[in-house]
Amino acid sequence: MILRLHGSIARRSAALLAAAASRYDPLTRPLPSAGLPRRLHDAGGSDHGRKPGGPLALYRGLVSQGKLQQDTYQENVASELDSLLRRLEQYEMEMEDYHTKLSTWDSTREKERRRLLLEEAEDKQHDGVWIDEKRGFIDKLISRKRRGNLEPGVGRWVSYLNREKKLDTLVGQKPVAPVAPKGLYLYGNVGSGKTMLMDMFYGATEGVIKHRRRFHFHEAMLEIHEHMHDVWKTRDDNRSTHSSAFSWISGLPFDAKIKEWLLGEEKYKQETQQKHILLAVADKFLVDRQADKCGASILCFDEIQTIDVFAVVALSGILSRLLSTGTVLVATSNKAPEDLNQDGMQREIFLELLSKLDETCNKILVGTETDYRRLIPTDSSTQIHYFWPITSDSRSMYEAMWHDVTNQAGRNITAVTIPVMFGRSLEIPQSCNGVARFDFEYLCGRPVGAADYIAIARNYHTIFISDIPAMSMKIRDKARRFITLIDEMYNHHCRLICLAVSSIDDLFQGTEEGPLFDLESFQFETEAEGTKLRRDVSAEGNVGVGPSTTGLVSMLSGQEEMFAFRRAISRLIEMQTPLYLDRVPHFHTS
Repeated sequence: MILRLHGSIARRSAALLAAAASRYDPLTRPLPSAGLPRRLHDAGGSDHGRKPGGPLALYRGLVSQGKLQQDTYQENVASELDSLLRRLEQYEMEMEDYHTKLSTWDSTREKERRRLLLEEAEDKQHDGVWIDEKRGFIDKLISRKRRGNLEPGVGRWVSYLNREKKLDTLVGQKPVAPVAPKGLYLYGNVGSGKTMLMDMFYGATEGVIKHRRRFHFHEAMLEIHEHMHDVWKTRDDNRSTHSSAFSWISGLPFDAKIKEWLLGEEKYKQETQQKHILLAVADKFLVDRQADKCGASILCFDEIQTIDVFAVVALSGILSRLLSTGTVLVATSNKAPEDLNQDGMQREIFLELLSKLDETCNKILVGTETDYRRLIPTDSSTQIHYFWPITSDSRSMYEAMWHDVTNQAGRNITAVTIPVMFGRSLEIPQSCNGVARFDFEYLCGRPVGAADYIAIARNYHTIFISDIPAMSMKIRDKARRFITLIDEMYNHHCRLICLAVSSIDDLFQGTEEGPLFDLESFQFETEAEGTKLRRDVSAEGNVGVGPSTTGLVSMLSGQEEMFAFRRAISRLIEMQTPLYLDRVPHFHTS
């Protein structure tokens, strides 16, 4: 429920606050966290002990309870996701068997590879002359002469290839992975239910699929960047001859020259296998580095987009690698795959990704033109979380809610510092056991970005933000950050309490001076460059038909920017509803 304060409403302030204080706060309910899809659960009733149904049962249950309005497009997607879930149960067993065979094959191949290396080292131990009873002295001289004429590095490459060929004969070919079921690529307008349906599916895979991750675009880009940094750092560490990767060589009964040759061969093999950094990053993207790698893997990717060169190259390389190795993708976007890269950046690389998506995913248009977030039912008992305009009355109600929530949380309000990606940290001025408070300028008026907002969302279930202005060209950098902030609060299912100068629909007013957005919405920062590296990426893509907001069309010149604003408005509206708020405890259990 969104409240606009005026004379008659102000007189009801005390009564509303009393009702809010006595109301059974969702954050205090002892709800289970296992097996829950993001945002939605309990479609079948109040029996919390049983395992939740598939996406279709969840969807139909919510419709029957009046929490959702039936939509043919959404029900079709739920049915497709249900079918995929059933196929995944068999695929998980097939992948368990495949990885068992692969592990045995890898272990045997590595033992044989080292055996071949040691045989070569023993030959070289004899003053550099190969000892081979089957070869004559003249053959040895010719062989040595040929090796001397090779370009630097070529001899090592030939040795590496010959060794790999021998291993193929000795160990046999690599086990063939089972054919993965086709994933789904969902695209459509703001509020059409794409994320909701994907999250129903993701929750239902718990206990079915061993390796499962759910990313929003901002979070994925930051994690890719962090993995790249880690891979570079690991490679630098492994260049040392004292690296643990080469420790097996030190105890061998060879002289220093032969050990140096072995180190060279091992480093060459390592560099050859890690030539493409994105492949190394992809291999770490889904499976925890310490976890057992057997079993199938699912990647749920929300708001997939390719809006700059880094996104095109990184996503193309990583998604192609994952899809080629059996990962099942369920993705959402506002655009069809072929429309993602309309600027033609890195076209050849992008076309390879399109080909892989066509091969491994079914594309489904969630074709409704309605923003269903605006139709989620509320009632007179719905607690107020968005106060506007900023008056003494609204500020008093905002302060009273802060007092009420922090009292429930334990009252111990302190300033704390939380870790952020890439070795950074962020000070939280007012923190109280999962509740944090900021003003707009602190969150959006400084050089912070998605990494900071993700850190806040992971540490706090309830966030208070005061003094939110109407956004225009004069503060467009702050507006970009605010859009990213809303994305991350929504993505991590936080409760958001706002004090703003205008209603949600009028929050992005703009001017006729030009578009509010250019190509940026968040920053990457790395400890290696003193937190000064910034990589700016824009908000999401193409707008569809649906409710527009006052003054929105006049201020925007691009469809990308228009979609970003409409998405933020739509999400802010949903974040005020009981359907959203009742699920907050599920995603912030300690």
